[in-house]
Amino acid sequence: MTLINNKLRSTVAALFLSFIYLSIFLISQHDLMAQDTGSSGFGEYKGMVMDGKSKKTLEYASITVSNSNISTISNLDGEFLLKVPDNLKNESVIISYLGYNNKVISLSSFGSDVMKIMMEESFEELPDVNLVEVEAVKVVKKVIEQRKVNSYQDPLIVKAFYRESIKKRRTYASLAEAVVDVYKSQRGTQGDYATLERSRKSTDYRKIDTLVIKLQGGPYNNLSMDMMRNKDLFFTGDMFEIYKFTFDKMINLDDRNVYVIDFVQRPSIVEPFYEGKLYVDTESYALVKSVFSLNLRNLEKAKKFFVKKKPANADVIPMETKYIIDYKETGGKWHFSYSRIELSFKIKWDKKLFNSVYNVAIEMAVTDWKQNTEDVAVKNRDRMRRNVILTDETSGFTDPQFWGELNVIEPDKSIENAIKKIQRNYSR
Repeated sequence: MTLINNKLRSTVAALFLSFIYLSIFLISQHDLMAQDTGSSGFGEYKGMVMDGKSKKTLEYASITVSNSNISTISNLDGEFLLKVPDNLKNESVIISYLGYNNKVISLSSFGSDVMKIMMEESFEELPDVNLVEVEAVKVVKKVIEQRKVNSYQDPLIVKAFYRESIKKRRTYASLAEAVVDVYKSQRGTQGDYATLERSRKSTDYRKIDTLVIKLQGGPYNNLSMDMMRNKDLFFTGDMFEIYKFTFDKMINLDDRNVYVIDFVQRPSIVEPFYEGKLYVDTESYALVKSVFSLNLRNLEKAKKFFVKKKPANADVIPMETKYIIDYKETGGKWHFSYSRIELSFKIKWDKKLFNSVYNVAIEMAVTDWKQNTEDVAVKNRDRMRRNVILTDETSGFTDPQFWGELNVIEPDKSIENAIKKIQRNYSR
């Protein structure tokens, strides 16, 4: 049987706790009014990313403004709204998506209506994998070896959009959004911290039975998912004892050839770990994407990682998890650009016939960044706490122009309908 040292086991358990931290307890409802904002000097560019043949919309497509670090992603409906300063209006947007050729469109081509952007699948001839020696373990070791070469090592100031939502079945019970500035240090994720620039929320506790479900940690949850900066998350000294790696295939991503490496938890390991896919650039051996889930086969151990507090007469059971991490290349260096965490769980009540099912989603997208060449720092009192509960510290949804010039992930149809309903309720 493979042995894992106790230090690694305790580290992984602590990390799980930081990803989705659910507090379940009674509370009274409160909402604050939104703050007023105003802005000018920028243009808005709307688009919908679609498969050119099937016309299916493409979610999580990357949209970047040329000659800048401004970016966003498409939402679950393939839609995006990009806000670009007027001094960049002669630039273009670059759209990239897994398995498709990049698309470059000048900003001047956009009109007032939503531009439908048809993506073409990549049919670039890939090397015959039968003629190429691809040993999965060697690829992963090369990723570790090239980590410092491929990643930004200098301190950065990153602007990002964060959204968290809790749904009871199909109904939104809580929705919170924020734009934050993240100060990234050379020490990895433990030295990173965030400041809150603007935020809003709405919570309808009447839709959550007699309980309130809160997410603790806010954007720090997503920051901790950066596999390349968080050295304790995945790429550890014991990882080859924990996981079995196999080569899947080679694909095209962002006009690059990419190895797809599958990984699963070894059967001899009883602690819950991950299983999923790593997408590795064939030339630089940089990690460009990862999609994975937590092994929930040992439910008794797995559910302890998610719940901080619960009533004695309720059992909280995780049903499904999903993690998505994307990286983007600029000037030969790769940086964390997007992450999404999804969790479905049910609450089983004593002496109740029916269970309550909830879906939690948190996502964060980098929308701009710059090097912190002047070593700018923020005082501790002005930083977001690592155990922050965003819904306790933010305001309402009354202002439809709330975000002004800030780039955000456009709400999908279900979130958009929820926001409109919230605004109608505020106006009464």
